[in-house]
Parts: sequence; C-alpha cells; structure tokens
Amino acid sequence: MSHSDVFTTGGRRLRYEVSGARDGVPVFLLHGTPGSRIGPRPRAGVLYRLGVRLISYDRPGYGGSDRHRDRTVADCASDVAAIADDLGLDTFTVVGRSGGGPHALACAARLPERVTRAAVLVSLAPHDAEIDWFGGMMPSNVEEFGAASHDEPRLVESLRLQADRTRRSPVSLLDSLRREIAGPDLKVVRDLMIQQRLVEAYAEATRGGPYGWIDDVLATRRDWGFDLVDIKQRVRVWHGAEDNCVPPAHARWLAERIPGAELTVQTGTAHFGAMEILPEILSWLAEPALVA
Repeated sequence: MSHSDVFTTGGRRLRYEVSGARDGVPVFLLHGTPGSRIGPRPRAGVLYRLGVRLISYDRPGYGGSDRHRDRTVADCASDVAAIADDLGLDTFTVVGRSGGGPHALACAARLPERVTRAAVLVSLAPHDAEIDWFGGMMPSNVEEFGAASHDEPRLVESLRLQADRTRRSPVSLLDSLRREIAGPDLKVVRDLMIQQRLVEAYAEATRGGPYGWIDDVLATRRDWGFDLVDIKQRVRVWHGAEDNCVPPAHARWLAERIPGAELTVQTGTAHFGAMEILPEILSWLAEPALVA
C-alpha cells in the first residue's frame, strides 16, 4: 500500500496511509507501542462494507515519521490535525489501541470541534492514576514502564537494544511476547495473518531506530498534557478481562473519569483481542449520525 508524507509547521515529516472506502467516514487508527502505520487492521473489503476510510500514521520516531524529542501524549493532536488538513478533512473519528489509546484521548480533548467520536482499546491509564498501576502486569512491561519513572538512562539503553534486535529480527519481539502473554492472546497470535501483520509492523516501527518506542514509553509515564474531563464526545472504552499487558484496572479508571464513557470489559479475551473487536468498534465510529 502506498504512503503519503506531510510536514508539520515545525518541519517534521509525518508518514501516513489511507485504506478502505474513499467516501467513507474518516477514522484515524492510532497504533500501539511499539507499532507503525502498517499494523493489523481489517482487510480493505471489510472497511468498504463498514463504510470506513481508515487513516493510520507513524507516530514521531517510528517508521517514516521524524522524531519529536520530548513529545507529550497531547502533542499527537496537532500531528493528527496536520494529516487531516492534508486530506481536506474537517471532522473525523479516532480509535487508539494499547499505547495509541492515550493518544486517541488527546485528540478528543484537544480537537473538540473536529473529533466527533472516539474509542480506546486496551489503553493505559495515566501514571498518577489511583490504581495499582503495575498490578497484574506482565514482568517485561513492569520493568519497562517502571524504568521510565525512576531510571530513564536504563530504559533508553534497554529499549535501544530491544529495538535493534527487533529491527534485525522482527519475529524476535513476537517470540518474547509469547513467553508472557495470557492464554487468549496466545490463541490470537497463532493466526498466521496476524503474525505476519505484527511482524511487519514491528519491522517498520524500528526501521529508523529506537526513538519512537523510547519516546512513547516516556510520554505515557509523564503528564499527558490534557484533562480527561475535557472530553465531551461519546467514547467507548474496551478491554479484555484477561489482559496482562495492560490490566483492565486501567480501563475502569479511564471510564470513570471520561464524561459519558461507555465501558466494556470482555471476558475470555485479553490484549490482542483488540484486533478482533476492531471491526465492531469501527462500525460504531462510522454510524451515519456522525456525518449528518
């Protein structure tokens, strides 16, 4: 699939691609951590049937997008607005998966006149959420997000090595995840098509180096730069009940603080279940009332 580049007012390049129905409801899909614009998404035929024009892009430092040093989660909103402007879109919807969840919420909070509806799937909560933030989280994520809070140099070196290993052998990241993820996730990643999309996304994410991954983790563990109470659109918060990558307590906390949020914690599924629920979420985002 071909990609396009747009440049921010500061001169940074953002790389994005568009798939699905040309005249469909525009939906920004914000990828996970690490991830890229080519991550798992429904096939083009499914998007056409849903009436969705899906837009995905590499967050700064990933894939073909230039790094934005010391970025915050809130900075995502201006990047998404720049891509929307390039496409001539006045309004659109957003959905964020995993590390993309906070970024989708930033778009809703910072672009209230343009984002008409939002969804977050298996999202992290802010670093200062009144929950046991690491409770039930798999060890590698505890180490990664914990280091972001108290030992940034160790985090940077660790992710630099992981990104380099992933760049040389993208399947190595998936193999390491298999040793920790919950049973429902193991079933999802047995699908050869999903394996292929994940490996391709990891390869593209780390192609230019480790900084997209590093900056994502640092941004999610610092102040996000916006208030959840400023989100006035309808928001769906979805989480897998057996998720040990990002435990469901994060979703419950978010849903309690986003005005009018609709929470679903689905039994029998976990983190990668977000890929399976995505068509249903896209259908909700593309409801005809949104384009009236």
